Amino acid sequence: MVTEGVESADVIVVGGGIAGLAAALSAREGGASVILVERAPEAERGGNTRYTEAFLRMKSVAEVADDFEARFAANAGGHLDPGLTRHCADPYADWPGIVRALGFADPEVVAAFAAAAGPTLQWLGGHGISFDLASTPFLTLSAPRMAPVGGGLAMVEALYPRLAAAGVQVHYQTTMQDLVQDEAGRVVGIRAVASGHRALVLGGRSVVLACGGFQGNPEMLARYLGPRALLLRPVARGGYYNKGEGIAAALRLGAAPAGDFGSYHAEPVDPRSGIAEPAVFAFPYGILVNRAGRRFCDEAPGRVDATYEAITRMIWAQPGGIGYMIFDAGIEDVPRWRVAVRSDQPPIQAASLGALAAALELPAETLASTVAAYNAACRPGTFTPLAPDGLATVGLDPPKSNFARPLDSPPFRALPIISANVFTFGGLKVTPRAEVLNSDGDAIPGLYAAGEVVGLYYGTYTGSTSVLKGAVFGRIAGAEGARRARGNRP
Repeated sequence: MVTEGVESADVIVVGGGIAGLAAALSAREGGASVILVERAPEAERGGNTRYTEAFLRMKSVAEVADDFEARFAANAGGHLDPGLTRHCADPYADWPGIVRALGFADPEVVAAFAAAAGPTLQWLGGHGISFDLASTPFLTLSAPRMAPVGGGLAMVEALYPRLAAAGVQVHYQTTMQDLVQDEAGRVVGIRAVASGHRALVLGGRSVVLACGGFQGNPEMLARYLGPRALLLRPVARGGYYNKGEGIAAALRLGAAPAGDFGSYHAEPVDPRSGIAEPAVFAFPYGILVNRAGRRFCDEAPGRVDATYEAITRMIWAQPGGIGYMIFDAGIEDVPRWRVAVRSDQPPIQAASLGALAAALELPAETLASTVAAYNAACRPGTFTPLAPDGLATVGLDPPKSNFARPLDSPPFRALPIISANVFTFGGLKVTPRAEVLNSDGDAIPGLYAAGEVVGLYYGTYTGSTSVLKGAVFGRIAGAEGARRARGNRP
């Protein structure tokens, strides 16, 4: 333990979203005393979880979606070295250290995630959270989704009282600054600062980092994502509290990095709105243009839940990091299209394309030319709005692969769209037990991680898995931390 006279508990949990809540409750159920540190004030506790609908890639509370592990495998990393990845066929304990520490989504961690997902939801159900198949803003869907009834806020409001009843102490408005190690290299606590600039040292037998990514830290965003990070903003208020101290502190200790540090989960949102997650998923039914009034992507290459992230990245790459969805009265043929627009701001509307261009401050002649070229490339066919219909343009670059109908029915409308940063992908490499690995592939004694701190995503986000990842690895980390406190782990 840390020097006498400091506040201490068996397990210190950093972060108060679903990952930290699951870790604290699991550790307490394992017989450990627990202190949870939360940067936000009590009224805003819960991190990103508080503001999300918490969609889950599950077909029931017991089963993950059929494509769950396949989607992770398809986005496991870059051009991976087969001379290293061949060891993944061996038992995990026999993997060389260089493979355990390799920056990729290793199949053992993904398999543990999939196996524990159902039991974790059932465990949460025992703590007052109910789940059901969810209605999503995706009008075309590639996999089923479930969600907690009441969204992430319901999870936060259910679990904090459970922690209080179990005797877990919570320090609000307290930020971890660094990890503490003993002479043997074991992590035995944290250094933090509480409100009023009060220095605080919390000692423990283990520490669980569950304090999110770094989407709220401009310096880390610029360092890892580049100067265009200036054009991003967190998707909801909770993301502003995620400033990356947990990841940075662990890296200083020699933790192995994992996840795509140069990328993030992109979501298309209306920049005019200040509500949480003002997403715009209706763009497949119109066209997208940039500030120059030109199209720059295929707006409908497939089902929107599987393609929106790549398209949102293309929006981010445009001048000013902004695009505009242009559509007309024909969108009324799309059932429930307003469900796919979560902004509290109305579309910009005009009786003509010229007037719309003026309202958007776009070059009118270019926009008119863009729409004319698009209209000319549309072909007759059957419009089927709730599934990819193959109604594609001909001879247009870039093409539009589905839902391609002329835009010629006033009023003409537009929605501005930017890329929001839901969470960053870069984080720490962990074992299936949520132990943080060092760069040699060995577990750092006493250090665990869960949620966005765990680097598992590369290139493309496996949709509706982030809240689930936090709950699953939070529960695992808490149980492992408690086991260590009982002396059952080295």
